[in-house]
Amino acid sequence: MNKWIATSLALLSMSGCTIYSYDTVEEPVVVHTEPPVVYNSTPIVLDAAAGVYWDDFYWDDIWYFEATVDDGDGPYDVATVWADVYDDWNGQLIESFELYPTNDPYIWYSDWLGQSTWLDPFYRGYTVDITAYDVYEDFDTMTVWAYTY
Repeated sequence: MNKWIATSLALLSMSGCTIYSYDTVEEPVVVHTEPPVVYNSTPIVLDAAAGVYWDDFYWDDIWYFEATVDDGDGPYDVATVWADVYDDWNGQLIESFELYPTNDPYIWYSDWLGQSTWLDPFYRGYTVDITAYDVYEDFDTMTVWAYTY
């Protein structure tokens, strides 16, 4: 029994270690990708109008700006539409107005109280650039005369 105790103690005092070895080397994976090509259609202003009329409720002139806009990528690709009013006599920009989408995705419209603008409802020398921008900042412009008194 002494041999058995001595052998047990000798085995317990020994430390064991496990060695793991890998003989393979993993190479990093390199993936080459090309950026996607984006094809974008330019928006087009199909029709536009600008002018002024008298409103008895507000007891003021109302300036209105309207545009019919389409895009080859669909009408929802149009991001903003602006109306820039110029004095045709000297080419000076008088004021810019933002147009807003309506329930019809092709029609953009806005109207403004005359007292909130720098526009004269009796001056017949205004030209208006209606410009439509899409989400990629392509644009189209149509120039119209403003209807005045």
